Amino acid sequence: MTRIPEEDRDVIEKAIYLPMVLTILSRDLTVFNQSPFKLKDPYVNLVEEAMKTIQAELSQVKQYMRKNHLKVFELKRDEAFTMYTFLYKGYEEHHSYFNPRIRNKVQELMGFYLNRMNNPSPIDVKESS
Repeated sequence: MTRIPEEDRDVIEKAIYLPMVLTILSRDLTVFNQSPFKLKDPYVNLVEEAMKTIQAELSQVKQYMRKNHLKVFELKRDEAFTMYTFLYKGYEEHHSYFNPRIRNKVQELMGFYLNRMNNPSPIDVKESS
């Protein structure tokens, strides 16, 4: 049984996942910049804007964690699981995460942030009557 409220646990999990998303997007940005795309700017801009949004959110997460005395550390990792230590207002808890679950969550977050950047349409299409 965890003593950590769900809202705080969600914030702690963001502190785990968001740096992973940033790492992947940073690697992808390097690939985009080195690839011979004819028009690479739209891809690069999309990834850069997503990274800015994630960095801002991660900054808020870290600020919240400092204010509320929350910490998270990776304790150990093997092929199947990664164990984290959560420190919550003087309490210490160990949580194991299934590595494919981490990968799926990071992939889900990448899709969320990239779609978020992609939603405003620069072209207004009007129907002809």
